[in-house]
Amino acid sequence: MELRELLTYLVNYEMDIQANPEITSIEMDSRKAGKGCLFVCMEGLLFDGHDFAETVANNGAAAILAEKDIDVNIPVIKVKNTKKALAVLADAFYGHPSQKLHLIGITGTNGKTTTSHLIEKVLRDAGKSTGMIGTIEMKIKDQSFKVANTTPDSLFLQNAFYQMTEEKVEAAVMEVSSHALVQGRVWGCDFDIAVFTNLTQDHLDYHKNMEEYQFAKSLLFSQMGNTYNRSDRKVAVLNNDDPASKMFERVTSAQVVSYGIDNDSDVRATDIMIGSQGTTFKLQTPIGSREVTLKLIGKFSVYNVLAATTACLLSGLDLDQILASLKEVTGVSGRFEPVIAGQDFTVIVDYAHTPDSLENVLRTIKEFATGKITAVVGCGGDRDKTKRPLMAGIAANLADHAIFTSDNPRTEDPLQILKDMEEGVDDGNYVTIPDRKKAIEHAVEKARANDVILIAGKGHETYQIIGKDILEFDDRIVAREAIKAVKK
Repeated sequence: MELRELLTYLVNYEMDIQANPEITSIEMDSRKAGKGCLFVCMEGLLFDGHDFAETVANNGAAAILAEKDIDVNIPVIKVKNTKKALAVLADAFYGHPSQKLHLIGITGTNGKTTTSHLIEKVLRDAGKSTGMIGTIEMKIKDQSFKVANTTPDSLFLQNAFYQMTEEKVEAAVMEVSSHALVQGRVWGCDFDIAVFTNLTQDHLDYHKNMEEYQFAKSLLFSQMGNTYNRSDRKVAVLNNDDPASKMFERVTSAQVVSYGIDNDSDVRATDIMIGSQGTTFKLQTPIGSREVTLKLIGKFSVYNVLAATTACLLSGLDLDQILASLKEVTGVSGRFEPVIAGQDFTVIVDYAHTPDSLENVLRTIKEFATGKITAVVGCGGDRDKTKRPLMAGIAANLADHAIFTSDNPRTEDPLQILKDMEEGVDDGNYVTIPDRKKAIEHAVEKARANDVILIAGKGHETYQIIGKDILEFDDRIVAREAIKAVKK
């Protein structure tokens, strides 16, 4: 695309050298900025892209998008906000790819990953070609790619959507984090359906308070299209049991469909029965009721299934077909995932890293546990400190035994994190073992027949961040090896 054609999508800019080179790519990383690219100068925490302008010009870049005056021998397009301009230009450069997809976005504190995987499975089972972007991976049909963030930046996203359209993907499912919404990473994404799971305490190190956190989540719904037509219908899917949904309904121009358990909703679960092998409930929808049997366990799983079912119904799928797909699901990586190595007790690995998610998982375990419950819990460093005593208190109150240990301490002192946790416990119903491997081994060694061990916080993660080092660590592997060692 020629530069001048690309710039027609911007309403306000200055260009010092009047030229019209062919733009063959858009780059934010100076190491990738080669011949023919438009290099976008972004200010980050560690680096300022403006400092690399001369380097990319010498390496053959065709033009530079910047917020500051730069002295180079190629065109410099100066704008007030390169982040906003990048979103506009990336969307245009890749041919508005999200408009060619049926795009479903999912936001909320807990349940985003499971819900997105459920929706993707149902769509695939219905014969749709799919893409997915989230915490665990990015998928384009059967290809899987690693991602650095739950929701990548706007340039990555538009490129990903373009690749999906090139592979004839029909529908894409995407987790949308609060950080991404505030930072404008999803500007230019044309969501057809936006799903809200729940809002509980998390990320207060970034958002400062729950009001700011709720506002961040609301942006997904307020930024949906403001037109009404059958070919491009926009719908907000809201959890009617969560008070935040009232605000989201006010800020969106999209039509709203609700789901819930406790309150009357468009899609609702009643008569819920939770057991050690699965969950059953009666599903009520505008098009009829069904008896549902799941292999997934817990009330939180029912919420995820309700959200997924509602989104899939709005995507035009048949209700019985949706439920047939969901009935087969045994779980998602690192979400209430059992570790089975021939032991006579249960070990569950879960990503629960917020007070609400930890409480939900432990209450679910209490529904079916016949033996003692042990919770192995840690809290991440350089993150919201206020949830540490809350999570510790929940673990100590709901489990028979609590083991406090390290999660990803990052640059914080692991012992100080543990001290912060201990402030939430009144009695001595816990032990503190800073080494996560030893903590898991201790839990396994103490386990007896029919006991349940919950290893919470890291879920699918295969690493542990200590200081600046990223070390190999997988709760599931460590637990499995500990079980085998005990059985010898």
